Amino acid sequence: MMLSSYFEDLTKAYQAELEDLQSDSEGKNVLAARLKTKRAQFAAMMPMIDMAPEMVAVSFHGGISFSNAHAMVMLASYEPDEFPSWYEYADMVQFAPWAEKLVEIALQEPAGERFLITSVCLEYLYEKNKGHYHGKYAPEIDETDDSVDEVERDEDREGDLEAEGADWLAEQGFDRH
Repeated sequence: MMLSSYFEDLTKAYQAELEDLQSDSEGKNVLAARLKTKRAQFAAMMPMIDMAPEMVAVSFHGGISFSNAHAMVMLASYEPDEFPSWYEYADMVQFAPWAEKLVEIALQEPAGERFLITSVCLEYLYEKNKGHYHGKYAPEIDETDDSVDEVERDEDREGDLEAEGADWLAEQGFDRH
């Protein structure tokens, strides 16, 4: 499957965000507790959905099931300006009861529909690939076709995203780690 550049960039950031939430400094698995905290703070994180949607989208992790995989694949190939209305796809995903409350909060935002499409696609791609993204292509494509230059560009872009994310968080008042 071909990912749009938007999802190509965000899939790695989404995976990194989940990995960051996974364990504490002692190596203990604290993902469930940290996700619970994010979910409790969901409304307060709405200003981040345009600049760092992956940091908010993880709140839905584990709370979405998909009834139309083909639709998710198609959505993942779109750039944000090509996204359809959220309501065209809403029936193709099911949310856990706790996640439905988050959907209601997101839909109150001007960019809420775009954010929900982004969130469901990121979770679909994460689950489909078990948290391992491979550049532009999903694992069913022969990965030996990737050139060294493409891998190096992906690594450079990942470093840039991390630096930009850290800068943005610092501007919002969060401590740098």
